[in-house]
Amino acid sequence: MQLRNTPTTRRSFLASTAAVAAVGTLAACGGGSGSNSSGGGAGGSGGTLTIFNGATGTVTANFNPQSPTALQPTRGVIYEPLFFYNLVTGEEPQPMLGTEYSWNDDGTVLTVKTREGVTWSDGEPFTANDVAFTFNLIQKTPALNTSGLAATAEAPDDTTVVLTFQQTSFTSEADTLGNQAILPEHLWKDVAEPDTYTNEQPVGTGPFVLDSVSSQSYSLVANENYWNGKPKVEEIRYISLENADSASASLVAGEVDWMSAFLPSIDDIIASNPDLTYVNTPTLTSCIYASCNPDLGSTGPQTDKAVRQAIYYAMDRSQLNQLAGGGLAGEASPSYLVPGRDDDWIADQDNLVVPQSPDVDKAKQILEDAGWTEGSDGVRVKDGERLALNIQTVTGWSDFISINDTLVQQLAEVGIELSTSQVSWNEWNQKEVTGDFQLSLDSLNLGASTDPYFTYNRMLHSDNTEQVGDSATGGNYSRYVNEKVDAAIRAAGQTNDPEEKKAQYAIVQEQIAEDLPYIPIYVNSMLTEFNTSRYTGWPTEDDLYALPASWGSWSTGIILQRLEPAS
Repeated sequence: MQLRNTPTTRRSFLASTAAVAAVGTLAACGGGSGSNSSGGGAGGSGGTLTIFNGATGTVTANFNPQSPTALQPTRGVIYEPLFFYNLVTGEEPQPMLGTEYSWNDDGTVLTVKTREGVTWSDGEPFTANDVAFTFNLIQKTPALNTSGLAATAEAPDDTTVVLTFQQTSFTSEADTLGNQAILPEHLWKDVAEPDTYTNEQPVGTGPFVLDSVSSQSYSLVANENYWNGKPKVEEIRYISLENADSASASLVAGEVDWMSAFLPSIDDIIASNPDLTYVNTPTLTSCIYASCNPDLGSTGPQTDKAVRQAIYYAMDRSQLNQLAGGGLAGEASPSYLVPGRDDDWIADQDNLVVPQSPDVDKAKQILEDAGWTEGSDGVRVKDGERLALNIQTVTGWSDFISINDTLVQQLAEVGIELSTSQVSWNEWNQKEVTGDFQLSLDSLNLGASTDPYFTYNRMLHSDNTEQVGDSATGGNYSRYVNEKVDAAIRAAGQTNDPEEKKAQYAIVQEQIAEDLPYIPIYVNSMLTEFNTSRYTGWPTEDDLYALPASWGSWSTGIILQRLEPAS
């Protein structure tokens, strides 16, 4: 069994959970029990709903929604955004604390109408002043401004907030409306250091309020005065487990109602346990990151785009899916978007999906044409340099380890010698951020919405990279620089016209399909398992009303409102 904690961005979730399983086999053993022992396994309908979201070790109370180490339900279950964005379907945002919004023509002023009749969990009324306070707090506190939000806010009345940006900011819409928890002014105005405040007694507008915290679990109870009606789930309990096998066993034993984990034999498990069901929502593209820019200090054969192209065509992705993805992965796209969900954004149908079968002859010809000739031992050579590469992944990420091991054989067919290394998550992350790698196996992350801008700007724009050795915290770990791509991303960010955006994204897609700074493999499965014996209303393949993952920010609160006790 493998646990893959893949959040709105896997990386941000791993950084934002107090103690999180770095995907794969987890150390130690046993499971946690909190102050409430009824748990999901109490039997009968209703009762406490038990969630395992991948957290391991000792629970540290932190319910500051602005903190990268806040406990996961802080965002969406306790605190809410203005609107909810469904990252699975990409449909129009759903009103939450906001009811409607509009931009001025040049995208510098965003006006939001706020919901009436909402109270904070301490009984104080929620107004547009709270929204204005939240965004002004972010603006004046650089440590809180992780999204680069450049807006000031004012509330002309109790149900209207006006945000003014320094420049055209249509692309800030999703981060502003859907990725920012609104804070209560009456409590937070007196917080001296909001970036380090742990907020152990949170007061939010969400469907649940904190009940208790122990070293191995914490529980929340339904908000009696929730603006959308009191949830039918009376209590939820988040537990910490320290062993992947114990998580699987807890699910089968009925002790966990909701978890997200890759189980290779999921269909057999479900067939043997009629109370269990699952949903698979592939949304994250597994890729080979290539440090590809000699001008910024990248070294190695992967800096030659012909080598990256050869890897692209040499891969047998069907085999990789069967061996590493359990046959549950979806087809990736060289556009770095998600086929099916994002088809309207993919300009050239030739870039819709990557080849599933290898084209060894094409890969060899690409290398020959680029001057890589076959050596006596079968490994290609150019100007005295062997075509030898190293690819890193994280110790315990069993599916990624399987991909790397299989790639060793697949790439040898075209004369590429691949060695693999497994390192701790911290070392893997540090190497990517600083560019201290040749190839690294990772996933392209989800953005604030399904607009490609959020993927392209973060992963490809030169503003978001640095010289090798310096931290590229913006997210462009491949050190990719392409002036055409920069210009197209910038132009897409300055318009709200979908057709103009698509024209700019077409330029990006044409360039990256050739340059391949990230070499796509497949869209990894995202399995989420549910116990239906106590609660029903879970997302299904036919009704993906929210991202099903138990670790999801924002979406968890939406799902908990839809659940009903099974009769």
